[in-house]
Amino acid sequence: LDPVVERIRRRFARSEPRQRAIAYMQGLLSTIKRKNGWQLAEQAGAATPDGMQRLLNTATWDEDGVRDDVRAYASETLSEAEGVLVVDETGFLKKGTKSVGVKRQYSGTAGRIANCQIGVLLGYATSKGRTLIDRELYLPKEWATDQARREEAGVPQSIQFQTKPQLARQMLERAFEADMPAQWVTADSVYGGDRSLRVWLEEHRRWFVLGIAKDETLWRVVEPVRADKLAAQLTVQDWVRLSCGDGAKGPRRYDWALIPLPRWQQTPDVMHALLVRRSLSDGELTYYVVFAAAGVDLASLVRVAGSRWTIEECIEIAKDELGLDEYEVRRWQAWYRHMTLVMLAQAYLNAVCLKANTPPKNAEQPRSDPAVARGSSTSTLSLDLAGDTWC
Repeated sequence: LDPVVERIRRRFARSEPRQRAIAYMQGLLSTIKRKNGWQLAEQAGAATPDGMQRLLNTATWDEDGVRDDVRAYASETLSEAEGVLVVDETGFLKKGTKSVGVKRQYSGTAGRIANCQIGVLLGYATSKGRTLIDRELYLPKEWATDQARREEAGVPQSIQFQTKPQLARQMLERAFEADMPAQWVTADSVYGGDRSLRVWLEEHRRWFVLGIAKDETLWRVVEPVRADKLAAQLTVQDWVRLSCGDGAKGPRRYDWALIPLPRWQQTPDVMHALLVRRSLSDGELTYYVVFAAAGVDLASLVRVAGSRWTIEECIEIAKDELGLDEYEVRRWQAWYRHMTLVMLAQAYLNAVCLKANTPPKNAEQPRSDPAVARGSSTSTLSLDLAGDTWC
C-alpha cells in the first residue's frame, strides 16, 4: 500500500489520521464479515472503535482531495481514450430518521419504497477494468429545507436541493475538468430523460449513449416524435444482432437498430440518433438517445450502451466485499469520507489485479483456459492480499 500512502499523504495534516485511514482501508480489503466501526477497529488491533469514528467524524483531512486522488489513480491505471464515464445511483437501507438524507423513497437496491439514503455514483470503465471514482449524496427537499435537521447532520450551508441528474452533472464536470481520458458518457433513463443534462453534454461536445423511456420525445428535423413511435417504423432489415459485452453467462446478445435524427441546421460533424435494443427472449424494447461524432459505427454505440452494467458490478463488489453500505455514521462529512475510502480501496484492488494480469515484457505467454481468458476482468482473478484470498 506504500504507493497509495504516498499518493494521499498531502491530504492529511497529521500522521495519525493518515495511518488510521490506511488501517481503515486495510480493514475494508480484509475478509472480516462486516466492515463497521467495531470490526474495522478490531482488525486494526484497537480496543475500541473510537479512533475509526474520529477518522470519519472529527479528524482533520481532505476527503475531496482524496477523491481527486482516486480519480487520478483510476486514470493512470485504467486509462484508455475510449473510456466510458458511467452514472448510477444506489440505495442504503437505514433505520430511523437521523442519518443524513434518509427518507422513505424508491430504492432500486430494495426494489421498492424503503427508508433509505440514495447515493449517486460515477464509475470509469475501460477494457482494462472499472472502478468508482466519485460520489454525491442525494439530499431530499424536506431535508434541504429543514434547518434543524441540516445542522444536526452537519450539512454545509452551501448545499441546496439538487436532482440526481444535477448531481451527475456535478461529478461529470469534475471528471472533465481533470481531463479524465473518457470519450463517452452513459447512464439509465433517470439521467437520459433529463433534457437539461443532455443539452449540457451536447454544448460541451461530450458523446453519450443515455437510456430513455419509450415516451421520451426526440427532435427529428423540426418536429418532436416519441421514441416508441420511431421504433414502430423499423423493418426487419433494420435490425442487427450484436453482443454488448460478456456477462456471467457469456456474450449478451440483442438485436439493435439505429435511427438517425437529423436536426435543423445540425453541423455535419455530429450525429443525433435513437438506438433501440430488442431482447431475443421476449422482444422487449429498450431505448437510448445518442449524441456522437458523425460516422460512428453501430458496434461502438452498442459497446457504450452495454458498458452501463459495469457500474452495477462496481457497486455490487463495493457492497459485498468492501463494506460500501455497512457504515454506521449519520453526518454529512462522515458519509463522504467512508465512501471515499471505499473508492480508494476499490481503485487499489483494480490496480493490483491489473498488474497481476499483465505479463512481464518479453515473457512467454502461458497457456490459459479459454473460459478464463474470455472473462479477464478483475472478478475472475484470485489474489492473496495480506493473507486474504480475493476473487
